[in-house]
Amino acid sequence: MAQEFRLPDLGEGLTEAELVSWAVEVGQTIELNQVIGEVETAKALVELPSPYAGVVEELLVPAGATVPVGTPIIRIATDAATEEPPARTPVLVGYGPEAAAESKRARRKLVTAPETGTSGPDRRCPDASPAARAAARELGVDLAVIAGTGPSGAVTRSDVESHADSARQALPSASGPAPSERETRTPIRSVRKQTAAAMVRSAFTAPHVTEFLTVDVTRSVELLERLRENPAFEGLSVTPLSLVAKAMIVALRENPSLNASWDEENQEIVTKHYVNLGIAAATPRGLVVPNIKEAQSLSLLELCRAITELTATARTGRAEPAQLTGGTVSITNVGVFGVDAGTPILNPGESAILCLGSVTRRPWVHEDELAVRWVTTLSVSFDHRVVDGEQGSRFVSSVAAMLHDPASLLAHL
Repeated sequence: MAQEFRLPDLGEGLTEAELVSWAVEVGQTIELNQVIGEVETAKALVELPSPYAGVVEELLVPAGATVPVGTPIIRIATDAATEEPPARTPVLVGYGPEAAAESKRARRKLVTAPETGTSGPDRRCPDASPAARAAARELGVDLAVIAGTGPSGAVTRSDVESHADSARQALPSASGPAPSERETRTPIRSVRKQTAAAMVRSAFTAPHVTEFLTVDVTRSVELLERLRENPAFEGLSVTPLSLVAKAMIVALRENPSLNASWDEENQEIVTKHYVNLGIAAATPRGLVVPNIKEAQSLSLLELCRAITELTATARTGRAEPAQLTGGTVSITNVGVFGVDAGTPILNPGESAILCLGSVTRRPWVHEDELAVRWVTTLSVSFDHRVVDGEQGSRFVSSVAAMLHDPASLLAHL
């Protein structure tokens, strides 16, 4: 008999998802819990395991379509004698079966979808990154005609952009640029749509205040150089962000109001006695802020390891929904882009976010003499309903003091 698999409830209040790609094709025999495709929600890129074993009869939704939860997306012909779905090990939807389901995933050069909408840029190739697929949709590029330069010949976003640039340059010149060259329209969906809505909600709900403090961090830079030579930190992200994150966690002990939230419904301020530290990460899918759970219990080594793993996961689009929710306070690093300072917007539900500017060598008065020192600017935005100016000032001053003289931080490393 034929079984229809409907887009499942992916949790976290999500009502729709974009079907990024199919990993199976019509006529293919699939196994129970085999990954059949990828969907992108407002929070993460996740994989769908099949609840049935059988033969793919029809792909009901073309790749690239955004569908509501509960929409039939695939029809699978199963054993006619089996009226009910076969028993299977419970699996968290979106993260595949336990054991070795990854090895069961079909690897084909081209995955076909229903005849409607399968030509041109909507056609999907499994050997292309999600960022490449998104770029292909934006630029109207057919992935099937691109030679990939990524691992195992996978098509990357830069491959798509290079192909589009070459195609534009090959166009014959006319009296003026073609309309497509004058403007680009990018559909607002998934992570970027969620981020935009969250930022508007935050900006127009919480009264933001931002304070700035510039500090000499020469001793912190010297400490980081010594830590990078330590074998225990090999392969980890040992950067100013690591020390700032640790200093921030320590400073929250004396300034807990910045690790709190405003409960509008109950008219209460909820102070958290744990720190789920959000790390803002720029990804091809947009800005995401995964958080490190129980960060207050981590040593500097453990924190460096957690930051390294979390940011790498987020940039590949594999952050789990649980990692993207439940944050209590956040940090963003605009210094990696050469920016001196910023006025960050609060993550909804949080009362503070610390911004780290670029760490550069500047003229500085040191011990009553002009010297060249490593200097950075910290800025903290906070919800003035929850945090008073005094508390916000004490917090950023405490973080700055530990970065200026990390000896005071050593006891907490």
